Amino acid sequence: MDFLKTLGIGSSIPGCSSGRIWLSRKKRKKIQAYSPVDGEIFAKVSRATAKDYDKIVKTAQKAFEEWRTTPAPARGEIIRQIGLQLRDFKQPLGKLISYETGKPLQEGLGEVQELIDICDFCVGQSRMLYGMTTVSERPNHRLFEQYHPLGPIAIITAFNFPMAVWGWNAMVAAVCGNVCIWKPSSKAVVSAVALQMVISRVLGKNHLPEGLFSLVIGNGKSIGETILEDQRIPLVSFTGSIPAGRHVSEKVASRLGKTILELGGNNAIILTEHADLKLALPAIVFGAIGTSGQRCTTTRRLIIHESIYQDIKKRLVTAYKSLKTGDPLIEKNHMGPLIDKGAVKNFQKAVRLIKKQGGSILFGGNCLPKGKKFPSGCYVEPTLAEVRNDMDIVQEETFAPILYLMKYKGDIHEAIAMNNDVAMGLSSSIFSTHHGQIETFLSAVGSDCGIANVNIGTSGAEIGGAFGGEKDTGGGRESGSDAWKNYMRRQTVTVNYGSDLPLAQGIQFDL
Repeated sequence: MDFLKTLGIGSSIPGCSSGRIWLSRKKRKKIQAYSPVDGEIFAKVSRATAKDYDKIVKTAQKAFEEWRTTPAPARGEIIRQIGLQLRDFKQPLGKLISYETGKPLQEGLGEVQELIDICDFCVGQSRMLYGMTTVSERPNHRLFEQYHPLGPIAIITAFNFPMAVWGWNAMVAAVCGNVCIWKPSSKAVVSAVALQMVISRVLGKNHLPEGLFSLVIGNGKSIGETILEDQRIPLVSFTGSIPAGRHVSEKVASRLGKTILELGGNNAIILTEHADLKLALPAIVFGAIGTSGQRCTTTRRLIIHESIYQDIKKRLVTAYKSLKTGDPLIEKNHMGPLIDKGAVKNFQKAVRLIKKQGGSILFGGNCLPKGKKFPSGCYVEPTLAEVRNDMDIVQEETFAPILYLMKYKGDIHEAIAMNNDVAMGLSSSIFSTHHGQIETFLSAVGSDCGIANVNIGTSGAEIGGAFGGEKDTGGGRESGSDAWKNYMRRQTVTVNYGSDLPLAQGIQFDL
């Protein structure tokens, strides 16, 4: 495949790098890189050993000593060069993402663009690592806050965004003066290797120390657990399932480390009687089927006012009939495959439970037959289901293109209550032209999610805002706004520039 050749990817790939140096691949167990597009094993990637991991961390610690003293704008210059390098490789990287994960090519290219955008953002951020000066209650004293880097940061990413989520963390952490150790999902290892290779060009050109950006490929039981227990890693950023996130939180907290958790989402769009349907319908469909329903911000629930419910149902069925599923590298196709056959089984289980629990399938619900058009056996139909919000299956997050339709009869407060009545709190949206409904949705009695959108869908967050959610979503924040502070240690400083020693709270102490 041309994109693999352009990226320098062969059939046998080392899976451990300290930046420019790739550790020996001899006598290593392999991860077979599988494409859900055609079912082919297209590469074998060496797994890192415990010895490899230890070497990577020691190298990162040494690099941190130099990188933390590098002026932040100089760090930003390196990120700027990485962004330029990514522009040169946008097409092959986007194709690789699409082939390895099954997401449509436009989404693969969009993910690389998102990584480029966060680089641009971080160039500016490198000159805006602000502290705060406040007033002291004591005369001739100055009271202020400042921020310092933490050290080696571990970033554990999921398959569905194999590059962008790493960038949200790594680029921000790097301009803050940290070094980064990346453990990617075992389902998207080649994308990680390719990105590391692209970045290594910038590291070499600037004669930067080994260990600034490191890659360690291995399974969760070996490398993942080692990271969680490692006292040398002050912060672990984890993206994945809620059960796995709970485990990460418990393990890292037991050693008093820090975590950034980006877990599940059971995201809803509220369609009020005042919704502009020309805006709403494309947002609903893309939100539900984008990345084949395998985004944490996927639209999973559609809460519709009863006055427009039947009309919306008909419009969506018509829209779903027009969708094209197939090879995601063919741009006319709207939806590609699920990531693997395990995901297909989860889809089938969800469809069975919808029916068993009293729901009905309005469209789809089937696996597409394995054959020339769908060679991997990982393709399914985009699915519409009519349900109640309190059904057990609706309360769960099924990582598949299933959209649940439900109605509400009362005012906006009833719809908001339904939106909030799930364990997760990532993304939410309302479509309305009614000012009072919009402001209620955005108020303290409104959506309890970390992301609240008006007249746009639940997916497609911009890098300039802090990304993350509440409740079982984990509470983490990445990317823009002041998320950079998560990667720093905060320090309160008091300076006495006078000749006396007044104590706080008016305490007198004579010696």
